[in-house]
Amino acid sequence: MIDLKRIYERAGPNDGARVLVERLWPRGVKKNSAHLGRWAKEVAPSDALRIWFHHDPSRWEEFQRRYFRELDQNEESWRPLLQASSEGRVTLVYSSHEGEHNNAVALKEYLDRRRHSHAGHFRKEAAKLGIGEEAGDAPSHGQP
Repeated sequence: MIDLKRIYERAGPNDGARVLVERLWPRGVKKNSAHLGRWAKEVAPSDALRIWFHHDPSRWEEFQRRYFRELDQNEESWRPLLQASSEGRVTLVYSSHEGEHNNAVALKEYLDRRRHSHAGHFRKEAAKLGIGEEAGDAPSHGQP
């Protein structure tokens, strides 16, 4: 499971692995008080894209398209987050005041899509092998 939280909000016991997904360290936050498991600046949008977007909601869809393209070309940056989210809760931590249009929101959507597409792929592969349909049972092929 993937959650989102501003770095200025108090860390909670249900946050799981807290990962800062910003290229720049947030203003006014001491590193020793951030309660982060990791600072994944490599998964943040490029400086050029971040500067172009500037949290302008009118550029949101284009920002997502460009950011997703960057992520497609940098799988090693996001793959550990996807893996960790399959094992437990991951909280993507961001600094933006804008809660709906920021890179953490876009990254969560990207990772959610990846998780669902991989789950569908694994279900298809299992079905080809005759392993489980919905509850882990072999396909009946019309058999009672």
